[in-house]
Amino acid sequence: MDLSGLARPATELLDGVMDRALVVGYTKIGSGLRRHWWAADADPQALLGKRVVVAGATAGIGLAMARSFAALGATVHLLGRNPEKVETSCAAIRESVAGAHVVGEVCDVSDLDAVRDWTTDFANRVPALNGLVHNAGLMPKDRVLTREGHEVQLATHVLGPHLMTERLLPLLRAAGGASVVWVSSGGMYSSPLVVDDLEFRRGYNGVRAYARTKKMQVVLADSWARRLAGTDIRVESMHPGWVDTPGVAEYLPRFRVLTRPLLRDVADGADTAVWLVATRPESKPGHFWHDRRQRPTTFGWQRHENPVTVRRLLEQVSRLTGTPDEWTGLRA
Repeated sequence: MDLSGLARPATELLDGVMDRALVVGYTKIGSGLRRHWWAADADPQALLGKRVVVAGATAGIGLAMARSFAALGATVHLLGRNPEKVETSCAAIRESVAGAHVVGEVCDVSDLDAVRDWTTDFANRVPALNGLVHNAGLMPKDRVLTREGHEVQLATHVLGPHLMTERLLPLLRAAGGASVVWVSSGGMYSSPLVVDDLEFRRGYNGVRAYARTKKMQVVLADSWARRLAGTDIRVESMHPGWVDTPGVAEYLPRFRVLTRPLLRDVADGADTAVWLVATRPESKPGHFWHDRRQRPTTFGWQRHENPVTVRRLLEQVSRLTGTPDEWTGLRA
C-alpha cells in the first residue's frame, strides 16, 4: 500500500492517532505504515570515517544498532559489561557486515568508578567521537543496589550515562558535529518525574522503577540539549516501540506472549536511534523521538514537567555522579 501521495495534513493526523493508539503505533504495524512517509534514509556511507559508541550493545536493540552503524561505515565501539559477550557480538558483526570496523569495550555502566576508568582510557585512545548511544538497560523485579550503593536501574539508566556523557564531552566537541541519543521507552508516559525518592527506597516495584528512570532519561536528554544549544552537539532521546528483545523475554514474559505477533524486530527498534546519529536532524525542545519524528513528552492531559522539579533532578544527578552542576538554558 503506497501512502506517499497522501497530503501532509492527512499523514500527520494518521501518524498522531497511531502514536496514541499504542497497539497500532508502538508495534510493527506502526513502523510498517510510517515507512511510507517518514524521513529519508541516511546516505549509505553517512558515517564513513566516524566513531560511534553504543552502550548496552551485546544483544537486542543495542546489537542491532551496532550492526547498522557498522553498515553505514562507522567505527563502532561496542560496549558491554561481559567481556565474552562483547567479543562474541563484535565477531558476529564482523561476520555479517563486510569490512566492519568494530572495537570491543568493556564497562559496567551502573558502576560509576568503572565509567570513570573506562572514559579515561577511551579518551587516551580516541581523538573524537561522533555518536554516543545510551542503550544499557535492565528491569529487575527486586530492588538491587550497585557496589556504590545506588539502585541499579537509576545507576544504569541515568547516573552512568550522564557521567559518561560528561566525561566524553571533550571528544564529542572535537568531532565537529556529534549526536548523543538516550534510548528511553514509551513506558515513560506512565510515570511522573519523581525526585523525592530517586533511589526508590520506599515501595519498590521493578516496572515502576523502569518507567520512572525512563522518564528521567527523557528529561535529562532535554536538559542536556538545552545546555548544549548553540553548539554542534545534538542530544535527543527516543523510544523504539514494542520490540521482541531478550530483555522483554526475561522481564516481561507475559507481555511477550500476548503481543509477540505484533512486536517489532530489533532492527526496527534500532532504526530511529541510528537515523538520528547518521542524519542529525533539527530537533526542538522536548527532543523526544519515535519512528523518525519528534513526539510529545506528555499525553494531552498531562502537564509538562515543573521547572523546579527538573532542577531538583539535575542537582541530584550532578551530586550523585560528582559532576559539575552547570545546567544552562533551562525553562524558568
